[in-house]
Amino acid sequence: MDLIRTIEEQQKRKGAQKFNVGDSVKVFFKIVEGATERIQIYEGTVLCMKNSGIGQTFTVRKDSYGVGVERVFPIHSPHIVKVEVIHPGKVRRAKLYFIRDKIGKGAKIKERIGGNVAAEIAARNARADAAAASVEAEIKAEAKAENAAAAAENKGKKKK
Repeated sequence: MDLIRTIEEQQKRKGAQKFNVGDSVKVFFKIVEGATERIQIYEGTVLCMKNSGIGQTFTVRKDSYGVGVERVFPIHSPHIVKVEVIHPGKVRRAKLYFIRDKIGKGAKIKERIGGNVAAEIAARNARADAAAASVEAEIKAEAKAENAAAAAENKGKKKK
């Protein structure tokens, strides 16, 4: 059992950001299409967080052209670049499934204000930006190495 836990700890994402149920978030999700990579932003409200450890997931709900759309993201996925908290939500439930039935203003969640909430959110987002920058630098370094290897290979073929 100890071996499994050590493997799970190695697989966890180091820059995983802390956020809560009810927060309005932007999830920056890396999508690979063939040889190209792009980052897609999914913005919505966190409905629930499930499981623990490496298998922890969170569900984000947004309204797209009047239709509610939900998506489940694994927290420790290497495809998640960062999660940016826009507005911290003030809720008294762990799962916000009742919002699925609400329409308009009834689906709104109160915003948590006062104290040092703004400073806390700014610090969280700064940590997320730093983690995303390091991931982006790694991706660029890998792409540069691949391009250099491909150029060297093409150069070797031209000489023959």
